[in-house]
Amino acid sequence: MAAPLLALKQGFSAAAVGVLLALFALTQVFLALPAGRLADRRGLKLPITLSVLAACSGAAMAAAFPVFAVLCLAALLTGAASGTAIIALQRHVGRIASGGTQLRQVFSWVSLGPAVSNFVGPVACGLLIDHAGHLPGDDTGFRMAFLFVALLPLVSWLLVQTAHEFVPKAAPEAVPGQVKPKAWDLLRQPMFRRLILINWFLSSCWDVHTFVVPILGFQRGLSAASVGAILGALAIAATAIRLLIPLLAAHLKEWQVIMTAMLATAVLFGVYPLLHSAWAMGACSALLGLALGSVQPMVMSTLHQITPPARQGEALALRLMTINASSVMMPMLFGTVGMAIGVASVFWAVGAVVGLGARAAWLLQGTAHRS
Repeated sequence: MAAPLLALKQGFSAAAVGVLLALFALTQVFLALPAGRLADRRGLKLPITLSVLAACSGAAMAAAFPVFAVLCLAALLTGAASGTAIIALQRHVGRIASGGTQLRQVFSWVSLGPAVSNFVGPVACGLLIDHAGHLPGDDTGFRMAFLFVALLPLVSWLLVQTAHEFVPKAAPEAVPGQVKPKAWDLLRQPMFRRLILINWFLSSCWDVHTFVVPILGFQRGLSAASVGAILGALAIAATAIRLLIPLLAAHLKEWQVIMTAMLATAVLFGVYPLLHSAWAMGACSALLGLALGSVQPMVMSTLHQITPPARQGEALALRLMTINASSVMMPMLFGTVGMAIGVASVFWAVGAVVGLGARAAWLLQGTAHRS
């Protein structure tokens, strides 16, 4: 949130902000598969340590030099850090769980982390931007926000130090003449392709919300704290629904939850641009959080059920790589479309695509449940 707001304050266009946001995903496109293989070889702690170093460095550089070029470099570093860390964490969690019900439970618990961070980050940064400087929104406020973000990854590093590592004792010997399977071969499986497509639809919704809300708030004269609260409302709602899912996991079906979330998101995206007050936008953001927050545990549970256990690391990396390839292109597209016909149209276009794509969730009914 802080980076696009600072870019707008410095006079950069919506298209430039789209490029800046796209850079958060760019390094994840190229590092996803190497990060997955690193996690398979070395477990959880080394990828997390490297991620913490990259994230702290990127945010600290933005605090020291809050100019657009450095913001772009910080976006590359922090994006690489988050992608590497999430692959290692998801692989670790997948080793802990067994059975469909337990998978839904553990991935609901672990998905609370991003939901909480999506609340703490925007709200805390908004307050720092408005109140930590000599004047609301001056460079000192932005510096304090970036410095705060630079310190948070250290907590992650401390938390993983006692974790048990799931590392293979020895690599299996290659059979002469046998062709090693490639990660892209997974896309030949219809169910996996369908799940990746659904994940792309819904990850685009997170992207468009992160991109459009700061611009709408800026255009309507809302304070940074108000914009942060609107984004935080989504995170609070996503956290709430993910707290509820473990209690209901035995009674839920992945395809039903995903399809309902897609239809609800389409409706909310149609309404969102018509709202003008911070309270109304916050309420819509919270409803959107309930819909989008329910999806990730279901997607991750389905992925682990339809993918061979020996290739789940590759599947996680491929999922992250494909959705982040979209995240590189979509913000730039959002910025271009927003400049041409208005940012409200971005909400409506993405909402229409998600609504039409709900049929793909219906076709996930064939997923085999290991409950």
